[in-house]
Amino acid sequence: MASLWGGLLRLGSMLSLSCLALSVLLLVQLTDAAKNFEDVRCKCICPPYKENSGHIYNKNISQKDCDCLHVVEPMPVRGPDVEAYCLRCECKYEERSSVTIKVTIIIYLSILGLLLLYMVYLTLIEPILKRRLFGHSQLIQSDDDVGDHQPFANAHDVLARSRSRANVLNKVEYAQQRWKLQVQEQRKSVFDRHVVLS
Repeated sequence: MASLWGGLLRLGSMLSLSCLALSVLLLVQLTDAAKNFEDVRCKCICPPYKENSGHIYNKNISQKDCDCLHVVEPMPVRGPDVEAYCLRCECKYEERSSVTIKVTIIIYLSILGLLLLYMVYLTLIEPILKRRLFGHSQLIQSDDDVGDHQPFANAHDVLARSRSRANVLNKVEYAQQRWKLQVQEQRKSVFDRHVVLS
């Protein structure tokens, strides 16, 4: 039993370390990407004009220089057509906060890591704790044993154990078992009604 606990603890710590390493790696990648791109840009969308196809131009310049003449390089038309071409282009100045993007991604990855750890707990550790705390007795009656006689008789035993061991895990376990019994009773009553209606 001790070796099983040790293995589960090592698995949980490896998962948490891998989530942390993934977060750090993504943060480094985002930092490198932030060095390559500015947080401000001017974006010009130019529709097709004469024989030239439409094109989108981006340039990192200040807001006062955000116009077709400063952004569109190389200019696809020459001479008097430049002004007509630029009048058709729609230029917008855009700002973004790479710090906010990084923080949002870190929070998202942290929540994802916590959910992953919780899933590991529910699938691996909880069944072991359940067997250890409540022994090998069945807390939920099988479908054959469930009848109209006191459906919550077993739940009262769990409540008595919960009171004797005043810890949060037992209270949560009791609430979960009570909910499972209620769901089981509801299923049984629905299926009984369905048989009667058929």
